[in-house]
Amino acid sequence: MSQRETKPFDYIIHNVNIATLANQYTNSDNPYGVIENGCVGVNGSVIGYLGAYDPELKADEYIDGEGQWLTPGLIDCHTHLVYGGNRANEFEMRLNGAAYEDIAKAGGGIISTVTATRAASEDELFKSAAKRLKSFMKEGVTTIEIKSGYGLDTHSEIKMLKVAKRLQQKFPIRVSTTFLGAHALPPEYKNNADAYIDLVCNEMIPKVAELGLADSVDAFCENIGFSYEQTERVFKAAQQHGLPVKLHAEQLSDQSGAGLAAEYQALSADHLEYLSEESIKKMADNGTVAVLLPGAFYFLRETKLPPLEALRKAGVPIALASDSNPGTSPAQSLLLMLNMACTLFRMTPLEALQGVTIHAAQALGIERQAGSIEIGKKAELALWDIEHPNQLSYQLGGSSLSKTFKP
Repeated sequence: MSQRETKPFDYIIHNVNIATLANQYTNSDNPYGVIENGCVGVNGSVIGYLGAYDPELKADEYIDGEGQWLTPGLIDCHTHLVYGGNRANEFEMRLNGAAYEDIAKAGGGIISTVTATRAASEDELFKSAAKRLKSFMKEGVTTIEIKSGYGLDTHSEIKMLKVAKRLQQKFPIRVSTTFLGAHALPPEYKNNADAYIDLVCNEMIPKVAELGLADSVDAFCENIGFSYEQTERVFKAAQQHGLPVKLHAEQLSDQSGAGLAAEYQALSADHLEYLSEESIKKMADNGTVAVLLPGAFYFLRETKLPPLEALRKAGVPIALASDSNPGTSPAQSLLLMLNMACTLFRMTPLEALQGVTIHAAQALGIERQAGSIEIGKKAELALWDIEHPNQLSYQLGGSSLSKTFKP
């Protein structure tokens, strides 16, 4: 697309400092790809002009950025936003000394969320998820991924995905939906995981694909989740139905799941505290993004750090996400994740911001549309009343967001 359109733009944002985070503008002297006192022209949903302000540019609306900072809209690429109930009582029980076994016997753990989610109507799930979604939108999030995985039967999994689709219809936000039927073993399949994986592969995935409800398929490969072999069955079924894969991998132990995911050209492997060098190499070779989840790390008081330096050295793109869920990361702030990533994982503010923009877009397979400010990309933008983009990782609490722009 040319730098200058022949017709007027729908709107122009001027008098603004732009952190493009685009490769064509970034270098060692300008790591955020900054265009100072810049201008963005938008037609329809697409950026048509980017650069210095030119008074000859015409638009239907002129928006004065008042010297503030414009970044790509933020992207939360891993959430479990749709669910019934909450598990605050379990949090209190743990802090009062209850063991996990005691909580499970009292009906707690993931099964309590499954029970509440199955019992909730689609409207009830929509209402509770909408409240959480609004919290993210207030912080400049313009794209969010939402997984199923608390239904664990065909009807309830479809119900969750329908709610996620409704959220996109109701609110000015892009929602990427992920089918996570292989999240945990439902009580009716206790001690029969292979039979449940049969259901996931032979009934759930085909139905979800037929209805067009999922953009990708995920699984939980772990010693308390599903095995390497069971996970591969899920990947093969997803592949047969044209759906890309993602994976919860190496959170509690090294199951080599991330390497398996990379072999299936997974969009991302997520958590990764126990990630091996062998799997890192496979991720680098296959373009699989590492998604780090500091909220869960913090909430579970994990001590094993993800191998950040090895990921950097291998050139694996590193994304960040909230992992918003009722059990291990009841987070409703993506900005807080930026600070946690810097303080807990020793990421830099630049890496953290890339982790919720350009690398998060890659983790969802939408990097050609979103994640950086470039001509031809969608005008999904956030305007901040800050002095520099590094302030987004520095500040604890509150939001400096002035406005979001979303087609």
